Amino acid sequence: MKKCHLVCNAHLDPVWLWEIEEGVAEALSTFRVAADFCDEYDGFIFNHNEAILYEWIEEHDPILFTRIQQLVKQGKWHIMGGWYLQPDCNMPSGESYVRQILAGKYYFIEKFGVEPTTSINFDSFGHTRGLVEILKKSNFDSYIFCRPEHDMLELPSDDFKWVGYQGSEITCHRAFNSYESHRGDADSKIKNYINTNNDKNVGVVLWGIGNHGGGPSKIDYERISTLSQQSDIEIIHSTPEAYFKDTKNNNLPKYEGLLNPRYIGCYTSQIRIKQLHRKLENEIYLTEKMLVHGALTGYFEYPKEKMDSAIKDLLLLEFHDILPGSCTPEVEEYAITLAGHGLEEARRLKTKAFLHYVVVFQKQKKELFQSLHIIHIHMK
Repeated sequence: MKKCHLVCNAHLDPVWLWEIEEGVAEALSTFRVAADFCDEYDGFIFNHNEAILYEWIEEHDPILFTRIQQLVKQGKWHIMGGWYLQPDCNMPSGESYVRQILAGKYYFIEKFGVEPTTSINFDSFGHTRGLVEILKKSNFDSYIFCRPEHDMLELPSDDFKWVGYQGSEITCHRAFNSYESHRGDADSKIKNYINTNNDKNVGVVLWGIGNHGGGPSKIDYERISTLSQQSDIEIIHSTPEAYFKDTKNNNLPKYEGLLNPRYIGCYTSQIRIKQLHRKLENEIYLTEKMLVHGALTGYFEYPKEKMDSAIKDLLLLEFHDILPGSCTPEVEEYAITLAGHGLEEARRLKTKAFLHYVVVFQKQKKELFQSLHIIHIHMK
C-alpha cells in the first residue's frame, strides 16, 4: 500500500517584515497552539526546529517549555532539524555552519535528550555544495529544502543523493510546493501531491500555516482526517526521519552541483550587514583561539558565557532574512546593532587574553633574569 507522510510545521522567521519583539511573541503564541493541538488530537505530531525559538519559550514561558518537553517524550512533538536557526546557506564560512549545528544539537540534547538526523533548511535562498561534507560529519543522513524550486533548477528527481566535493553523499528531498499550506487548503495540497506523484510508493507533504507562525488548524486537521479515510493511500502524521527511513532502500539518482540560484538580488543589498558579518566571523575565530590557548595553559578560566553571547550574535546575524539582505530597514538597523554587540564582546575578550599574555610574559622575563643573575653569581 502506498504511503504519504505528513509533516506539520509552523514556519516562523524570528525577524523579516517584523522586528524581533514580534517574532518572540509569535513564537510563544504558535507554540501554545501547537501544544494544545498535540494534547487534543491523538496521532497528531507537530514538528519544529530552530533552537533559538525554544530558548525564547524557555525564558518567557517555562510552564509551556515543560509541557513541550513532556510532549517530546510522548512522541507527539518532534524536534526537527536540530540547527540553532535556518541561516543563509551561501555566504557563511564552513566554520559558521558547524557553529549553527553544534549550538542547536547541544541545546536539543541537553533540554530534550534528542538528536535529529534529518537536517532542514526550508526557507534558505539556495544551498552551497560544501554543506554535504559538513552535514555528513555532523551525524546527519538526510536533508530537506524548498528552494530553488522546479522553475529555477532542474534536478534528476525531488529525491536524490547529493554528492559533495569530497565524494560524501547525503539523501535529499526537495519539498512539494513549499513548507506551508494556507488555512483550509492543506487537504488540497495533499491531493495535488498525490495526483502528481502517483508513481511513488512513499511520499511526503509539508503542511501548516505560515509564514509568521500559525501551525496546525482544526479545519485542516478535520479535512485531512476525512481525506485519509477516503483515500486508498495510507496518509499518516509523521516526521522527516520517518519519511527517509521508508525511502532509504530506494535506488536514488545522484546530483553533483550547487542547489542554486534563488533570490539572487538580495545578495547585492544591505552591504553593511554582510561586511560586519564577515568581520565578526573572523574576530570570533581569532578571539576563541586566544582564549582557548590561555585557558589550556592555565593563565585564566575560559569565559564561556561571554564567548557564547558573541557567538549567538553571529548565529542570529546569519539568519536567512538578515544576512542576504531581504529584511526591512528596521531589521537592518537591528542587525547592525547585533553585530556591534558581538564585535565589542569579542574585542573585550581579546584584550583580556592579550593582556594576560603580557603579564605572564613580563613575569617569565623577570624570572628568567633572576635565574640568569643567580647563575652569574655562581659562575663568579
